[in-house]
Amino acid sequence: MSTVFDRVSQLYREGQDSEPPALFTDQRLEGITEFRSAAVLIAFTERAEGPGILLLHRPSTMRSHPGQIAFPGGSIDPGETPIEAALRETWEELGIHQRNVRVIGSGDVYHTHSGFEITPVIGVVPADIEINPNPTEVAQWFEAPASFLLDPANHKQQWVEWEGAMRAYYEINWQGHQTWGITAAIIVNLSRRLRWHG
Repeated sequence: MSTVFDRVSQLYREGQDSEPPALFTDQRLEGITEFRSAAVLIAFTERAEGPGILLLHRPSTMRSHPGQIAFPGGSIDPGETPIEAALRETWEELGIHQRNVRVIGSGDVYHTHSGFEITPVIGVVPADIEINPNPTEVAQWFEAPASFLLDPANHKQQWVEWEGAMRAYYEINWQGHQTWGITAAIIVNLSRRLRWHG
């Protein structure tokens, strides 16, 4: 494939057409019957030498998920599609206009114990894209290699006791950026769907 867009598009199509992988799910969904819709953008950077994926740190002052690593994204407004919501949130948080995002498609929806159903939207942005983070929503942004994030060898399963039972979750640590919880779970499922490392 000549470009990152071509490669990711091909892996996306193959992943959608093949037998569904064993996806990781939140084990704390008991009793939750209604979910609020949200969407995030998984933005691959168009780098011939190896694409990255854009991630951000939430400010420690935020009410929801303070200090955690996340994809740009948020709640889906009435009348919006997941793609529209992901692109709008990416513009609001990182200053990346939708005209600079080549959307490939939507990934596997992830349900959370906090009552959200999150649709990952997969897209590609230019390698030299100008990023202007909104300080009220973004403390720091970074680009981690897709080859690292999507390598199952770097997905460390951990356990925590929750309401009397041991529950699994994932951590991915790249150069001191510790991604865990929902964001790590979405990355794990994307890795299994795309089979980035074959």
